[in-house]
Amino acid sequence: MIRTRFAPSPTGFLHLGGARTALFSWAYARRHGGVFALRIEDTDVARSTPEAVRAILDAMDWLGLDYDEGPIYQMQRMDRYRAVIADMVERGLAYRCWMPAAELDALRAAQMAAGEKPRYDGRWRPEHAARHGLVPPAGVPPVIRFRNPDTGHVEWDDQVKGRVGFANAELDDLVIARSDGTPTYNFCVVVDDIDMGITHVIRGDDHVNNTPRQINIHRALGRVPPVFAHVPTVLGEDGQKLSKRHGAISVMEYEAAGYLREAMVNFLARLGWAHGDDEVFSPDEFVGWFGLDAINPAPSRFNTDKLNWLNQEHMKRLPAAELGERLRPYLARAGLDVAAGPDPGETAVLLRDRVHTLTEMADAAHYFYATPHPARDRIAEHVNAANRPALVALGEAFADLPWTREAIAVRLKSEAAKHGLKAPQLMMPLRMIVAGTTQTPSLDAVLALLPREAVRARIAAGLGL
Repeated sequence: MIRTRFAPSPTGFLHLGGARTALFSWAYARRHGGVFALRIEDTDVARSTPEAVRAILDAMDWLGLDYDEGPIYQMQRMDRYRAVIADMVERGLAYRCWMPAAELDALRAAQMAAGEKPRYDGRWRPEHAARHGLVPPAGVPPVIRFRNPDTGHVEWDDQVKGRVGFANAELDDLVIARSDGTPTYNFCVVVDDIDMGITHVIRGDDHVNNTPRQINIHRALGRVPPVFAHVPTVLGEDGQKLSKRHGAISVMEYEAAGYLREAMVNFLARLGWAHGDDEVFSPDEFVGWFGLDAINPAPSRFNTDKLNWLNQEHMKRLPAAELGERLRPYLARAGLDVAAGPDPGETAVLLRDRVHTLTEMADAAHYFYATPHPARDRIAEHVNAANRPALVALGEAFADLPWTREAIAVRLKSEAAKHGLKAPQLMMPLRMIVAGTTQTPSLDAVLALLPREAVRARIAAGLGL
């Protein structure tokens, strides 16, 4: 059975790059009827926070990335890690090293000066220490190092990057436990993946250099390494590393900005993955199509315009009632009384072709739920001696007019013709008076959604009647 995992460090929010990794891991498990697990890698005690954990869980919940196992916290597994390390030392797979940090720094500096790759030289391997007469210093706790193979190569068929290999001579003996006994990242990951039965590791390509070390630890423990797929970096619109200016913000900030979950999943999926020419698709369609072989190994770019377009397309796809329910909390966040206006579904259908997000929609819908009070000078820009009589007549005619969009549209045209006005000469001042703006959807549709008496009252107030 396919078993994947997402393993974030709770040292900050979940941004787009991490969310895409989670999405790909989730989709691969779902596509193959497998298991998707969530592991919280919280061994960086100084930087890990409960707030960051909560932010990760909230983001995954919003995106719909449900997990079958977890969250599993590494800090709750310390006894397991220590037991494995003790066993490795006992079997000669790892050893104690007392090399001071200053001595290691000096060694690396000398190697770099000689044009060599800086690496620990294995001097505290038991046979080397014995040959050179090294004696453990009293009262100094050692680190534990993994005994990496000296010869040969470590290679794997990466599902995104193809065949990747490293010479073992380039890899020094990795520290797997610090002097205070705390196990290190590359070691914990291997033990966790073994214990969780992970078959496929899908992660960012910034982990490629960790992979040969982890494969060697897997093999030393007598286990077959999982299949690896290192997905490319997400770049900003300027081609540089993603920053807060273009996407490296919390996923939940996109929720707050009014993006739909479906649109974010669609957008994240298209960052480096494709299914033919399909641009707009649902999460279910994505799962049905997803495969690691369709991931582009080249970096992908964040594109705000594309995200906005996708969000609008997904708003158009939603049934009116569902879109209205999605809009409802954003109206409330904007300080609007939803009960004071039309059903949010009717409002959403009228506005969704004009806005990109639910936040923009709530802002554009203000005049449906609260009486606007445009400044007198703004009204004066549009109301004049030529159109004022027609506006007064409309206010009176609306008293007994059938309150339908069709009837309102006919009356607007007839009133403009009766007073010798072109349509904009009547529509613009009426928009300003009723909506507090000249930018609205079709005016007959706007008026039909508002209560008749509210429209008449706004006309009267706007004209000072």
